[in-house]
Amino acid sequence: MAIDLLITDGNLTVVGDPIGHWTSLDCTRRFNEPGSGTVELPAYPEVMAQLQPGYRLMVIRDGQVWMSGPMEIPQDYSWSIGESPEPGVGKVTVEFTDDLALPAGYITWADPTATWANQPDTAAYSITNTNAETIIRTLVDVNCGPSALAARRLANFALDTAAGVGTTTSVNTRFEGLLETCRRVAVDGGGLGFRTRATSTQILFEVYAPQDLTATARFSTGLGNLRSVQYKQSAPTITHALVQGSEVEAPADRIFVEVSHATAASDWWRVEQLIDGSAETDTDGELTQDGNAELAEGAAPIELATVTVDTEDLRAGADFDLGDKVTVELPTGLEVADVVRSIHLQATPTSGEYVTTLIGSPEATSDPRMVQLVRKLGRRLGRLEAR
Repeated sequence: MAIDLLITDGNLTVVGDPIGHWTSLDCTRRFNEPGSGTVELPAYPEVMAQLQPGYRLMVIRDGQVWMSGPMEIPQDYSWSIGESPEPGVGKVTVEFTDDLALPAGYITWADPTATWANQPDTAAYSITNTNAETIIRTLVDVNCGPSALAARRLANFALDTAAGVGTTTSVNTRFEGLLETCRRVAVDGGGLGFRTRATSTQILFEVYAPQDLTATARFSTGLGNLRSVQYKQSAPTITHALVQGSEVEAPADRIFVEVSHATAASDWWRVEQLIDGSAETDTDGELTQDGNAELAEGAAPIELATVTVDTEDLRAGADFDLGDKVTVELPTGLEVADVVRSIHLQATPTSGEYVTTLIGSPEATSDPRMVQLVRKLGRRLGRLEAR
């Protein structure tokens, strides 16, 4: 194990020497969501001088950037008599996230070219029949990227080179969370992923197509790379999305669209859910997209949490990564193939590192149920605004 910690300023310039003598590291990278992490270390004066508001933390694992982003709580300091491992020094805990948290703080403006005081009363921002990668890049660009209003533009932030991935789709949005809208487009546009990548001078936003590694990225007790597994398969919370379009002046003209997951309904049973659509019509597939987004989360919920260990042939972050489809062979003989949703790295200098991978449907999460509920309510309120 080789883990190094570096602090940079807001311009991505490294500040001081690498941080040594850290006592514990815990960080989670998430698919199409900002990551989170904490690091605990002795509060030496030279260390405290680096932990400043607006600065960033970089976790480098075996020579590669594992996670980097702003420190949300740069100093959580405590001291007590006789405290170990450095009596008289105290300890400091740093909470940080990755750079995807920067665009996560934005909403989609109905007219990104106008100031907030001049936003239209009812219009939404729409892109129709366009490649999904292009839509995601455009949403980020006009709301917080180089093409955004100067006051909304993120510093040292740019779009990476287009990857040429994704299928054709549409979007209709008004005052929704920016990343929530991007996730909706990513699901409907081919299961795309998006992330940030830091260079020495810029934070680059990129869209990518996850890989199907089910034949090569395999975990099992026989291969020696599986330490523990917890598998849960649940009944669907939705198999038929009954989407109703936005209200129109003539009620008879209101559009209704049914989107179904035939396999889930056949394997289990029919579960209907009423969905308030984000548009008046389905001319460009907006209402179908709303239905597909709900089905992706609840039609076949599988949660698979594994504790894996790197081998020479299979390493997290190198041979497989977020969004990739991998295979886990349970001790029962069942093989489960699904998407890597998060990768959790825990490490101490004495005990080494543990890598936990969460695999499953978009609903697979280690978040408490109340957190899930708040997130879902926020998404639905944003969709109502888009109408």
